[in-house]
Parts: sequence; structure tokens; C-alpha cells
Amino acid sequence: MLAHVRALRPHQWVKNGFVLAALVFSRKLTDMAAVVDSLTAVAAFCAIASSIYLVNDIADFERDRVHPKKRDRPIASGAVKRRTAGVMALLLAPVGLGLGFWLNSRTGLTLGVYGVMNLAYSFRLKHMVLLDVFIIAAGFLLRVSAGAFAIDVGISPWLLLCTFFVSLFLAFCKRRHELESLGADAADHRGILAEYSTGFIDKMISALAAMTTMSYALYTIDPAVMRKLGTDALVVTLPLVLFGVFRYLYLVHRHGLGGSPTEVALTDRSVQVIVGLYVALTVVFIYFEVQLGLTRPG
Repeated sequence: MLAHVRALRPHQWVKNGFVLAALVFSRKLTDMAAVVDSLTAVAAFCAIASSIYLVNDIADFERDRVHPKKRDRPIASGAVKRRTAGVMALLLAPVGLGLGFWLNSRTGLTLGVYGVMNLAYSFRLKHMVLLDVFIIAAGFLLRVSAGAFAIDVGISPWLLLCTFFVSLFLAFCKRRHELESLGADAADHRGILAEYSTGFIDKMISALAAMTTMSYALYTIDPAVMRKLGTDALVVTLPLVLFGVFRYLYLVHRHGLGGSPTEVALTDRSVQVIVGLYVALTVVFIYFEVQLGLTRPG
């Protein structure tokens, strides 16, 4: 039974926390109905994502069996039969879609797009250079969008930009880790890695680290954002964002991590502290309408 739960990759559900971004930044965290709808959207994404993971592991069964780490996955190791995994995927997909459409049609359609896009990624798009990482980033944009649709609020373009840049940053870090950890056999395990080089990826990572921090900085000092959030203090969280990005780069370059952002978030104490401080300060600043007088809200 435990193997079947592991096959769903529940540790990856952490990514669906992006669905809650709209809840926090729309100042609806104290609205119980909005909280319930947001958590329902998170549950829907967990069901859809696990369904796709199962399909992906079934499709990559032979390749995963010879991978140094993936061979221990429940399906690749034989702990979960492929037929059983297929049934589980067929059951989870309609549950996720059903929850989405139960909230409203826009949320349901977003979940549908997410599912179709990731199936296309599993069978074709992950073999296309650059498009493979852009699809990963698009998945996070859909999470944020669905979170906004679920509670019927608008989405800040700055929030979408920050999400897109940071998810691209993490996706390229993942590709770098795969190249480094698999070495000469990298292309045998993931064909698209033959199209990448560490030097090229490092340039992309550096550019995206800069774009992530700059877009977030501009978000915090945007007069329209300050009026909407009721605070000018969000700029104080910028050093935390910078530290988080730099810490992640340190782990990638000095400790060979980055293959799984979720694993880093769940195991690195510094990252956990930074994320905790960021969330706490953001909630305090927005919900207590803290005004520091550092900038003019217009």
C-alpha cells in the first residue's frame, strides 16, 4: 500500500502551493469561503498531477529501470504493477477535473489544459530543446491562474512574470543537475540532454536569476500594487528573495543539488527558514497594512 502512495509522488504536491498565491496576495486569507475554494483547487491539482506522474512512469518504465535513482520508483522497481498504476491514473484524472469544474468552468478548463499539456510533455514535448523547460514553467503559471480563477480575483502581471521566471530558473537548474549527475550517460537517460551543455545552461540560469529578482523588486514598488495590497513594506522582503535565489545557486553549484526543487525545499534548513520568514512577513505586511513610508504609493 505504501508503494502505491509513493507512486503518486506526494512530495511533489508542494509545488501546488503556487495555487495559493492568489489567495494570499488578494487579501482573502481571512475569507473562509475563499480558503476552502483555494484548498479545493490545490487538491484538484494534486489529483491531476499524480495521475500524470503515473502515466509518465508507465511510459518511461524501461528507461527508468536503468536510471541510478529513478529505478527505485515504485513502478520502475516493480513494487507497483503498470496495469494497477494505469487504473489509478484513470481514477485520479476525473477526480481532479471534477473538483475544478465544481469550483467554476475557468478553473476546470485550466486544469484540463494543464493535464493535456503535461501529457503532451510526457510523450513528445520533453524531447524538444528549450520547449521542455518552457512547458514546466507554463505549468506553474497555470497553477497560479487556477488559484485566481478559483476565488474569482484578478491576477497581477508582475505575479505572473515572477512565477514564470522563477519556474524557468528552477527548470534549468534541474537540467543542469541531470547533466552533472548522469555524466556521459545523460543522453541515454533523457535524450534531450544531448542538446544542452553546462555552459549554456549556466548562462540561462544567471539571466533568469537576475530577471526573477528584478521583476519581484519592481512588483514590490509598483504604485498600483501598493495601493491594492495596502502596504509599501513588501520591498523589505526583497533581501529574502535574493538570499533564497543565491542559496539555491550555492546548493546547485557546490553541493550538486537542484534536481528536485521539492527535495531542496523539504531538506535544506536555510531554504525552509527563508521561505517561512518570507511568508510570515508578507502576511503581516499585507493583512496589517503596514506602512513604512519608504515609497509613495501614489
